[in-house]
Amino acid sequence: MQTVNNLLNRATLPEVLPTDEAAAAINRKPQTLRKWACLENGPIRPVRINGRLAWKVSDLQSLLNGEA
Repeated sequence: MQTVNNLLNRATLPEVLPTDEAAAAINRKPQTLRKWACLENGPIRPVRINGRLAWKVSDLQSLLNGEA
């Protein structure tokens, strides 16, 4: 878990991650995040960039810290 937090805390990360990278960061399958987006029932919501899902790094950090 500490390794994931270190990954997300690096200053070189973008503000959003694609679904595959976001899922790996929170130890979930990409399909889980897609389901959260489709059903709008997950603990975090994606943003859409040119019709594609992207996940805010700040939301992922909050989720990992138990704040979401």
